[in-house]
Amino acid sequence: MILIVDDNPDNIYSLQKLLESKNFKVDTAHSGEEALKKILKYNYALIILDVQMPDMDGFEVAENIAGFSKTKETPIIFLSAVNTDKRFITKGYDSGGLDYVTKPVDPDILMLKVKTFYRLYEQTQALKDIQQTLEMEVERRKQAQLELRSKVDYLHTLLESLPQIAFTCDHLGNIGFVNGRWFQFSDSENTFPQTHPDDRSIMTELQESLESGKPLEMEVRVKKREESGYSYQLLRVWPILENGENNWVGTFTDIDAQKKAEKEKDEFLSIASHELKTPLTSIKAYMQLLDRKLSLDKNCAEAKYVGRVQDQVGKLNSLITDLLDLSKIDNGKLRINKKVFSLERMVQNAIDSIVQTHDQSNMELYRQGDISGLMVYGDEIRLEQVLVNFLTNAYKYAAGTEKVIVDCTVMTDVVKVSVIDFGIGIPENKLSEVFDKFYRVEETSFDFQGLGIGLYICSEIIRSHQGTIAVESAAGKGATFYFTLPLNLPTDAE
Repeated sequence: MILIVDDNPDNIYSLQKLLESKNFKVDTAHSGEEALKKILKYNYALIILDVQMPDMDGFEVAENIAGFSKTKETPIIFLSAVNTDKRFITKGYDSGGLDYVTKPVDPDILMLKVKTFYRLYEQTQALKDIQQTLEMEVERRKQAQLELRSKVDYLHTLLESLPQIAFTCDHLGNIGFVNGRWFQFSDSENTFPQTHPDDRSIMTELQESLESGKPLEMEVRVKKREESGYSYQLLRVWPILENGENNWVGTFTDIDAQKKAEKEKDEFLSIASHELKTPLTSIKAYMQLLDRKLSLDKNCAEAKYVGRVQDQVGKLNSLITDLLDLSKIDNGKLRINKKVFSLERMVQNAIDSIVQTHDQSNMELYRQGDISGLMVYGDEIRLEQVLVNFLTNAYKYAAGTEKVIVDCTVMTDVVKVSVIDFGIGIPENKLSEVFDKFYRVEETSFDFQGLGIGLYICSEIIRSHQGTIAVESAAGKGATFYFTLPLNLPTDAE
């Protein structure tokens, strides 16, 4: 908006009409005092100021305007019909004016000057807005950097206080911060601790995690700087969002004592299993002889007790067999003898074994899916062991229900073997732990006997066949345990 200041109404009227005809918004003041009040209240792009006014002339008004911080940069054009002398024009410039126009006013020249100053005002305001925005952005970034620096300092303080080795790295794997314990294992903050030659490379595993964006967890043996041996550490590295991109925080946790305890436990289980196997075999043989002798006397009441003892010996033998298998798995000695065999034969053998040992059960066992003629490559005995385990669990945990289903489905490149029961089921939040070593669902551990290693052994057997093993279940809705095997036969076996 443009302000016209003149004590002559005719002058104001003519100038106002001229400017409004060019689509400028115009405000007016008939004295210097009125002009100053309006200038303090409103913002003007340009002031056209008459020099000759009673009480307060144009020069005084201009000097007052220049004294206000709000208006000191507002452009002023002086109008004068009398003081056309050079010294008066100079005084106009000194008092804050940017131009000096004499009366009578040439409309074309005045409009040219008005447009120039108006455009200059708009550009100046735009530059001020840009500057203000930039200043606000700079301030925001400074504040964000301060907050980030505070968070980083806090994180570093936390990492320094940890009992573990701790470090941070960027998305490229460059190490940024290490705590004091790092230097017990490495002499450089840029180099990971030395690992055992047989272990996986830390940098290789870390790069795979950085590329996938997934956390890293691995057991690795590292060497202390002043020692010759290696100790087991659990390395965990996980991403944190920092400054718009993923940075990573890692820790090494000492698990050497835990690994030694596990090794001693595994050695104990292995020795105990072997030592128990010999007398148990003798007990089983003697019980079979005793059973044959007592069975000759049909009126002998003790015969049924011998049968019960044989059942318990069978269970004990199964537990010891599982312990032996577990020991072999932990020592990497579980023997897998693969060959091409009939999957139908294996499934039927497992079913016959279960039906014979559960001949007193009222539960019906049904088959689904046609796999006649299907040949697969694997260890038939070990895979039958897996299916027998599934069926044994189904009869145990679904006792009292009507049926169990064995389903075999041939897919594009795998065959899927499932055991479906309609028993007590497994809570959904426990499903991910079912195949863990020694795991037993708390809700059933007091009602059903077992060590909780059968399914772990099954998972290791299937893993050695490059297959998958899983369970689908919900509490009270039964369970479906299944495994898959690849259908691709080895070239020399086809």
